Amino acid sequence: MLRILLVSWILTGLIACGEPGTETQKDSSAKSDTLHTAVQDITLPPPYATESVRNMSKPIGWPAGKTPQAPAGFTVTVFADSLDSPRWIYVADDGSIYVAEANREKEKSADRVSLFKDNNHDGIPESRSVFLQGLNQPFGMYKKGNKFYVANTDAVMEYDVQPGVTTVSSPGKKIISLPAGPRHWTRNIIANADGSKLYIAVGSGSNVAEDGFAKEKGRASIWEINPDGSGERIFASGLRNPVGMDWEPSTHVLWTAVNERDELGDELVPDYITAVKENGFYGWPFSYFGQHADPRLEDSAGSAEAMAKALMPDYAVGAHTASLGLVFYKGNFPSKYMGGAFIGQHGSWNRSGFAGYKIVFVPFANGKPSGPMEDFLTGFIADESKKEVYGRPVGVAVMKDGSLLVADDGGNKIWRISKQ
Repeated sequence: MLRILLVSWILTGLIACGEPGTETQKDSSAKSDTLHTAVQDITLPPPYATESVRNMSKPIGWPAGKTPQAPAGFTVTVFADSLDSPRWIYVADDGSIYVAEANREKEKSADRVSLFKDNNHDGIPESRSVFLQGLNQPFGMYKKGNKFYVANTDAVMEYDVQPGVTTVSSPGKKIISLPAGPRHWTRNIIANADGSKLYIAVGSGSNVAEDGFAKEKGRASIWEINPDGSGERIFASGLRNPVGMDWEPSTHVLWTAVNERDELGDELVPDYITAVKENGFYGWPFSYFGQHADPRLEDSAGSAEAMAKALMPDYAVGAHTASLGLVFYKGNFPSKYMGGAFIGQHGSWNRSGFAGYKIVFVPFANGKPSGPMEDFLTGFIADESKKEVYGRPVGVAVMKDGSLLVADDGGNKIWRISKQ
């Protein structure tokens, strides 16, 4: 059995908005489970090759003076602490840094957005304020002009924000309702280059539609809307839990990080990052990685037809890593990082050994992955034998000075990684 951790799915035609390459689509009747990639041949294990386990980690916080580790040539410092489950970071055009503080357990959720200002770019914010509060499990954020958007678990809200304002007390306006949590409750939001379209990531309401397909309407998808909430349509579907989204800088194609399904064993199913094809279908819940049938749904009505349309994702980033964050790097790091993707791996629960709990990097060239994934920020695991972790990285963002920010909702900090 070959673990799928460092393999890029560079498939003929499945880049930008091209069609999937026919030679790489799995024949469901074939005996071999080997997929051919531009990097190497890999083998996905069969479902249930190992027992499905529940292996939850316990965040214990960071000891004084201890930080995660970055490669040589980088410095890791605390940008902000004493937060309450910081999940996502948004850096506005003016350099303002917004942090969504929310928890999957509604009764424990701070339900606010905090604002940080670091005008002199020294890595120490000069000001910190509660920008918005009384939200409903906020996550994604976007600002254009005087309009500030927040993606709550159940709606996208719009606020009028005048220049210089650090706290907003108005109730805001709901521009569109969204199917709410509890499972896969995060709702990310991103705009296209001119702000004329907004894209919203909406995860599934279950693992593999075990509660019925009716409850999955509009879910496991990326939506497209106009900034006023009109023009709603499904841009892409079959994405179990798309969270991080960003535009690949050379092709301007939308990419997303997807948290794949559970309970098929330690090595199934790998999370992935992929270019998002308009109107594309990526298999959930019927199949994974193209046309690999999920045995729990093989006999479901419409399964064969859906599976035949399923697209292969571009790049596997490890099974059960909870790969949620995604940002393409544009800054002052060494040239190897330019245009590549940083991915926040929140960490596993459905695996016998811990996986994820780190920030990884995938190099890109000509709009597609160009090499193996490598660790970038590690040291989050404290003692696996005790199931203890110091924190859990989620969102990643790039500051105007080129530093990388990492939201650590388990350690209640924002980490800053800067070039020495």
